[in-house]
Amino acid sequence: MAKHLLKFTVNDKDHALAVESHERLLDVLRDRLGLKGTKEGCSTGDCGICAVLMDGRLVNSCLVLAIQARNKKILTIEGIGTADNLHPIQRAFIKWNASQCGFCIPAMILAAKDLLDKNPSPSEDQIKQAISGILCRCTGYVKIVEAVKTAAQEMK
Repeated sequence: MAKHLLKFTVNDKDHALAVESHERLLDVLRDRLGLKGTKEGCSTGDCGICAVLMDGRLVNSCLVLAIQARNKKILTIEGIGTADNLHPIQRAFIKWNASQCGFCIPAMILAAKDLLDKNPSPSEDQIKQAISGILCRCTGYVKIVEAVKTAAQEMK
């Protein structure tokens, strides 16, 4: 199988990797770069659990071929805040205890960041729309919506 050179930026770090045509962005992030925060759920793009930001747009990394990320900027949950300096969205999720099992939370936080970067004062309906592509089986979304509202206020 032919390999292709993939040059891209992930969490503000430049990478150059040889990838095969069939490799998904999700697999490259998890298996080649060790970024395990991006989760694999359904592998069909239905659950949104694998969401990352690619050039500032939320995408399901299970549906993106790695080579499609050539010359792109990818942001995963590992690129948002640090243990010593959490992002306001992360702080709000903790404040509201918005994660239970935590499996969907990396994608939820990235969806919230995508929304708040584009709309710093979203309505509750806009928040619900922004996270609607990410399935959560634990929380019922109420605390997640409240966390995004709190983050929006804090980020102003």
